[in-house]
Amino acid sequence: MNPSLPLVFPFAAPPPPATWLELDEDIRWLRMPLPFALDHINLWLLRDGPGWALVDTGYALPEVKQTWEGILATLDAPLTRIIATHFHPDHLGLARWLQERTGVPLYMTAGEYLTAHAMWHEVGGHGPQPMLEQFRSHGLGAAGLAALAERGNAYRKGVEGLPVTYERLLEGELLSLGGRSWRIICGQGHSPEHASLYCAEQGVLISGDMLLPKISTNVSVFAVNPTADVLGLYLASLQRLQAQVPEPALILPSHGLPFRGLGQRVAELLEHHETRLCLLEENCAVPRSAGDLLSTLFPRPLDTHQTMFAMGEAIAHLNHLEKAGRLQRSTGADGKILYLRV
Repeated sequence: MNPSLPLVFPFAAPPPPATWLELDEDIRWLRMPLPFALDHINLWLLRDGPGWALVDTGYALPEVKQTWEGILATLDAPLTRIIATHFHPDHLGLARWLQERTGVPLYMTAGEYLTAHAMWHEVGGHGPQPMLEQFRSHGLGAAGLAALAERGNAYRKGVEGLPVTYERLLEGELLSLGGRSWRIICGQGHSPEHASLYCAEQGVLISGDMLLPKISTNVSVFAVNPTADVLGLYLASLQRLQAQVPEPALILPSHGLPFRGLGQRVAELLEHHETRLCLLEENCAVPRSAGDLLSTLFPRPLDTHQTMFAMGEAIAHLNHLEKAGRLQRSTGADGKILYLRV
């Protein structure tokens, strides 16, 4: 493994709205808006023989569709396929809509494809109701629960429909795009089977949400797998990325600017999460629930969308501490799940 290099940002600014920026002759960078505090997602066009392969699609918003209509009309070659890194709405939201306009296949891992359908159709322990019951048991207050209940199935708002067929991506598979090989590197924690793409010839990693330059990606526990150590999975996935992708690879993240310095960024994220784990441990000198600890981890006002992520992340950190033997889990007289420092 090469020594870590400091973070470097080769591109000072993102592409202008409704157009692309050429990183080189084989990679184009698009940016689409999101209706959240995190207000954008990066999408990537990769040269693929007679056309372009698209990595991720954007969120199902009218303005995103309008932007895509303009992009498709001015692109110098057709789309050949859609590759979705994972099931989240900003990455998969317009896959079916784009398929209907272009006729191209969707490529993604089985874990992400099936989770998307489970979320959209609210089956198998997925959907708003199981989440509300999970958050209630972890101590989220009545106001937060009511706001989440009123929001309903937010997944369907960002994903207006899903493809009913797909081409499966597998860990370690080499995907040939325009004569270049892109290796699939699967990661866990942020989502079940997130696919990053690495091209050794170009020294480029499309990291999706697994590795972001300025923020830590959300790591949440799903109600369907309530005691999972998803944080442990995420941290291990980061270390696998570092082991498989040599410096000075150019990292193309889903949010923020492209950067170099993978090892440095992984080290920062490992330190960040250990700091948060220690903070939680210190605050569990008496039994505390995840809801009790929200303001400890996030000492700022949270909107409904942020509360959902914050609760999932708090539970993820508490589960990790329990698995490590640093906290003990119990159930209070009111049925709430509590954690106490060992």
